[in-house]
Amino acid sequence: MEHDETEAAAGHGAEVAADAAHGAADAAHGAADAAHGAEGAVGMPQLDFGTFPNQIFWLVLALIAIYLILSRVALPRVAAVLAERQGTITNDLAAAEDYKRKAADAEAAYDKALADARSEAQGIAAETRAEIQAELDEAIARADAEIAAKAQESEARIAEIQAGAMASVEEVARDTAAEIVSALGGNADADAVGRAVSSRIGGDA
Repeated sequence: MEHDETEAAAGHGAEVAADAAHGAADAAHGAADAAHGAEGAVGMPQLDFGTFPNQIFWLVLALIAIYLILSRVALPRVAAVLAERQGTITNDLAAAEDYKRKAADAEAAYDKALADARSEAQGIAAETRAEIQAELDEAIARADAEIAAKAQESEARIAEIQAGAMASVEEVARDTAAEIVSALGGNADADAVGRAVSSRIGGDA
């Protein structure tokens, strides 16, 4: 009898425990439904103030990760590209300045060479003119000397011809005068005829 009562009491306790567990499960399910309903009432989880600390934590962690990636990978590459470009620009500017300086030096050298060539050409032209003038003066002097010598020679020859002609004329005049006197029946004195002819010719001269 006692054993039956004990079994009955145990069975009743098990039923009570089962009912309590079922009630707890129903309560948990109701709480879950309430929480789900609350979440549905809030809308977006990002606007739930209860999750802000967690969201802030993950946001800070994401920012730190992004910063590390940028500072360790992206930014060095960008800095290297910028440095290389700056170096290229600097080298190009230096090369342009060098070419500009070389062009200025070449222009100065060309101007100097041109000025030297002009000066040398002017000097050569002046020397050539001086040499030509000297040769011309010398040729003129030689020509003048030759002309003077020819003139003197010609004058001497003319004087000689004139003297010979006068002597021939005087001789012819004497002979003619003597023949005329003889033809007129006079006695031709050779000395007198010669003096008369010489006096006449001398007076005409």
